[in-house]
Amino acid sequence: MSPGAPVSLLSSSPEMPVVAIVGRPNVGKSTLFNRLTATRAALVSDLPGLTRDRREGIANLFGVDVRLVDTAGLEEAQRGSIADRMRKQSEQAISEADLVLFVIDARAGVTSADTGFARIARQSGKPVVLVANKAEGNKGTDGVLDAFSLGLGAPIAISAEHGEGIGDLAEDMLAALGLKSAPTTKKRRKGDDAEEEKPQERPAVVKPIRVAIVGRPNAGKSTLVNALLGEERMITGPEPGLTRDSVSTDFEWKGQKIRLFDTAGLRRKAKITETAEKLSASDAVRAIRFAEVVVLLIDAERPFEHQDLTIGHRVTEEGRALVVAVNKWDLVEEKQKTLRELKKTVAESLAQVPDVPFVAISARSESGLDQLMTAISKIYATWNRRVSTPQLNRWLNEALSRHSPPAVHGKRIKIRYVTQPSTRPPTFVAFSQRAEALPQSYVKYLTNSLRDTFDLPGVPIRFSLRKGENPYSKK
Repeated sequence: MSPGAPVSLLSSSPEMPVVAIVGRPNVGKSTLFNRLTATRAALVSDLPGLTRDRREGIANLFGVDVRLVDTAGLEEAQRGSIADRMRKQSEQAISEADLVLFVIDARAGVTSADTGFARIARQSGKPVVLVANKAEGNKGTDGVLDAFSLGLGAPIAISAEHGEGIGDLAEDMLAALGLKSAPTTKKRRKGDDAEEEKPQERPAVVKPIRVAIVGRPNAGKSTLVNALLGEERMITGPEPGLTRDSVSTDFEWKGQKIRLFDTAGLRRKAKITETAEKLSASDAVRAIRFAEVVVLLIDAERPFEHQDLTIGHRVTEEGRALVVAVNKWDLVEEKQKTLRELKKTVAESLAQVPDVPFVAISARSESGLDQLMTAISKIYATWNRRVSTPQLNRWLNEALSRHSPPAVHGKRIKIRYVTQPSTRPPTFVAFSQRAEALPQSYVKYLTNSLRDTFDLPGVPIRFSLRKGENPYSKK
C-alpha cells in the first residue's frame, strides 16, 4: 500500500478509553477479557502462553464503553525469541493504554516475575488497577495480602471464571479513568408530576465488514495484517504457527470500516496433534464461519497445495465471499506464466464458484494491497446484491424459453415462479409442482444463468426448488 494510503486504526479513537490487561502467563487474563466483554472471543486453556497477539474488544462498565486489550503473558526471554516478541507486544499495549489492569494469580501468590513486571507497570506512568484473580470463595487470601507488596495499591480480589468481584473491579476501573457510570434515566417535570424519560437512542452504527485472513502456516497472514494496519500489531517471524487465536482489529480503508481477523494457520487435520494447535484450528474455522469476506492467502513459493484447496472449499460451503491472494509475489520470476497456471487451478478446483477474485501481493514490501482491498470491497457488494422479483421472473421466462426443463416419465416439469428470500450469499427459490424430479444438471444451468444475467461472479449462489404454486398468484 502506497505511503499516505487512507488507512487508519479505529482503536486510536480518543473517544473511547483503552484498558490493557497484563500479567505473567496463565493468571487468567483471557478469562477476564471474556468476562468483561461478555464474549468467548479469547481462547482459554490451562496451557500457559496460549495468547500471543493483542486482542481487542469492547467492555461496557455500567453504561460506559471502554476498549479492552488482552495481551500475551509477560515473561523474561532471550532477545529475538518468540517470548521476547510477545513481551514487546504487551509493553506496546501498556504504552498505548489509558489504564492498566495488572493481573496476578491469588492462589499462586506474588512471584518474582510479578514483582519485576509490576515495576514495568509503575514506570509506565499509567494508572494501574491491581487484580488478584482466582480468589473465589476463601481461596487465595494469602496471595491477595501479598499483592500489597507490589506497590500498585490495594488489590481487587476477583474470580474471572466465576464472575465474582467483577462489579467492584468495574467501579475501580471507572474511578481510575476519572469516569462516572452513565445514567440510565433522566427526570423531567411536567407541572407537579415527575416523569421518567427514556434514555436517548444512540445513532445507528455502521457495522464494519468482517474480513478473515486464512491459509496454511507461514503463508504470511500476520505480516499481511500488519501491512494493512500500518504497524507491527501481530507477532511475525520465520517460525510457523506463531498465531494461535483469531485476533480482530478495526481500521478504515477509504472511509469503509473493516474488522480484520488474523487467524492461525490451518494444516491437515491428521497432522494436528498438540492441544494448542487444535484450539487454534477450531478458532480459525469459527472465524471463517462468522466472517463476511474470507481472504485465502497462498504462498507463491508453494502455491495451491491440497490444504489450500480444502480451505477454499470450506469457505464456499459456508457461503462466505472469497478472495484468493497470492503472497510473496516479489519472489516469483516467471510472473505471467505463474499467474496463468494459478488462475487455471482456481478455476478448476473451485468450479462451483467461477471468477473468484485473484490478487497477487507482497505483504512484506506492501505491494498489491490497494488491489486486494478493492477486490474485498467489490466481492462484499456482490455478496450482498439483491435482485427484484419482477427482474427474476423475466429472467426465468427467458431461461425457460432458451432451454426448457426436461420431460420426466413423459411429463414436462413446469417452473412457475422464482424469488430471492435473502442475500449473504445470494439465495434464490423457485416453485414447481414436481420440484424433486428436476435434474441437478438443469438446476446448474439455471444457477449459471442467474450468475451471468445479474453479474454475480465469485460468490456462492444458493438455488433451491420447492414444491408449490406461485405464492403470489391470485386465487
